[in-house]
Amino acid sequence: MSYEQWIKVLEWTAAGLGLINIALLVFRSVWNYAFGIASVAIYILIFWESRLYAESGLQVFFVIAQIWGWYLWLRVGGDDSRVPVRWLDWRSRSVWLLVSASLSLNLAWVMERYTNAAAPYVDGPIAMFSMAAQILLGFRRIENWVLWIAIDIAAVSLYIHRGLYPTAGLYGGMLVMSLFGLKEWVEAWRRQGELPER
Repeated sequence: MSYEQWIKVLEWTAAGLGLINIALLVFRSVWNYAFGIASVAIYILIFWESRLYAESGLQVFFVIAQIWGWYLWLRVGGDDSRVPVRWLDWRSRSVWLLVSASLSLNLAWVMERYTNAAAPYVDGPIAMFSMAAQILLGFRRIENWVLWIAIDIAAVSLYIHRGLYPTAGLYGGMLVMSLFGLKEWVEAWRRQGELPER
């Protein structure tokens, strides 16, 4: 098997693990993190080989963030392994959005200037907003799904452009699952009613 074929096998494996990860996330299962960590660890190499350096570095962040998120979710627990969720307030939303947008533009400029990145002004914002979404996910905030929906739309076109078709398919599937995740988490929040925050 050639190196290129081996990378494609790894890409398909990472995509499959990623789909399992998102399916478990939709239903707020703490076990999503085991599959997520395996998937993003493989994607470090895949994105590096495709000269998507911010995406590759992002996967390193995801490994660390998913270990942290797993820890937070295990601490919170929840009935039948389903954690409670909530919204950010408007002020917090504004801060998250402004900081993420600023960091995105700065990262894109640095990549354009100092690397041979293939698409810095798409790759950089996907990376920075993904970091924000992952942190919000660890804190169990419903807005994470809104960010993932926007990220997935941008990522599908980027990965098709770079010839990463299994990954584009994964992100297309994740887009559908993110829409479902947003709906499920909003409904879960409504069912929680006036339960105390954990």
